[in-house]
Amino acid sequence: MAIIVTGRKMTVSDALRQYAEEKIGNSMKVMDIDPLDAEVVLSVKKNPSIALPCQCEVTIRTKGNVVRVEEDEQDMYAAIDVAAAKVLRQLRKYKTRVIDRKVRAGAHGDPASIRNMDGTGDLDLDALMADLAAEDEVVRTKEIEFEPMTEEEALIQIDLLGHDFYAFIDRDTEAFCVLYRRGEGGYGLLKQAL
Repeated sequence: MAIIVTGRKMTVSDALRQYAEEKIGNSMKVMDIDPLDAEVVLSVKKNPSIALPCQCEVTIRTKGNVVRVEEDEQDMYAAIDVAAAKVLRQLRKYKTRVIDRKVRAGAHGDPASIRNMDGTGDLDLDALMADLAAEDEVVRTKEIEFEPMTEEEALIQIDLLGHDFYAFIDRDTEAFCVLYRRGEGGYGLLKQAL
């Protein structure tokens, strides 16, 4: 288990580094999942109008899956505490949904039960398209590799990452797909017409 603590536009003191390693490490040890590598990024926003300026981002990589948590608080120690609690919850989800599901799928042959997960969150495509039309420039570009996966694996990834959408290549049809959370609950799937 490796935990790397860095600061974004700030110097991380030894006490703060030790506190972050201890809190995040304890959350990771409780779940007993190997191998786990964690990256903790601490930052403080300088704008005085921001109510919660201290931010703790935690990214955990394990066996091809990524668990990501981002938390803002008034105090850096509080941000680390809340992020550690969220990490523990996400790792519990990972363990029950990914590891235990693989065991159950092997025993019962029921991998389709993952489709019954409830989703919370909003994705308003009309508002998203209106915002994109209003902007004249690309603010950020991110290059990613689309790994072929099943719909069930994509559902696991969208939940672990905490994003409102997830893009992937369907392993069976090789079609480009976008999985998104619906405002009414559940998930929607956009598939490329072949």
